[in-house]
Amino acid sequence: MQVERHPLGFFLPENARLLMLGSFPPKQELWSMDFYYPNIRNDMWRIMGFLFHSNRDYFLTASRKAFSEERVRAFCRNKGIAIGDTAVEVIRLKDNASDQFLNVVTPLDLAGTLEKIPACKAIVVTGQKAMDTLRTILPVTEPKIGDSATCLFMGKELTVYRMPSSSRRYPQPLHEKAENYRKMFQELGILPTFV
Repeated sequence: MQVERHPLGFFLPENARLLMLGSFPPKQELWSMDFYYPNIRNDMWRIMGFLFHSNRDYFLTASRKAFSEERVRAFCRNKGIAIGDTAVEVIRLKDNASDQFLNVVTPLDLAGTLEKIPACKAIVVTGQKAMDTLRTILPVTEPKIGDSATCLFMGKELTVYRMPSSSRRYPQPLHEKAENYRKMFQELGILPTFV
């Protein structure tokens, strides 16, 4: 079994208030851009388009076969969203992107990552493997999907959100997943609350 190193560096805008953590990218032949959540079949950027632009296809290119990396990066920078993964090195137990077949060899350096984004006050994990890996580093009680829990890390209080996976394998319609994300973004002041 071959150890695979993470192909992307963390995206850490200076203004980041939220660190979004998945588990590990899919194999590169499934990428539509060189950024996080690159698989066109993954709905993360559709969820963001739906919530922030009322258009689930907002981040698609004109061909509709890829996500616009430029638009996605600008969005994350503008909203103060940092992105990374909980695993730096993995072994794929099967030749696919499924979390259940990822063996995490080396988890992220959370302390080093948070030092680079001092305004960060919350972490969101976007799947069970990400949650399980994060809990090996961070002393937090696992919240239910759609909820959060707080903990102390490096003398700082952090809110940890557990969101549903944006993978289409996760059995929930996009608009229902988006409502979980909406609540989180509103609590963090990243998405306005309309009366």
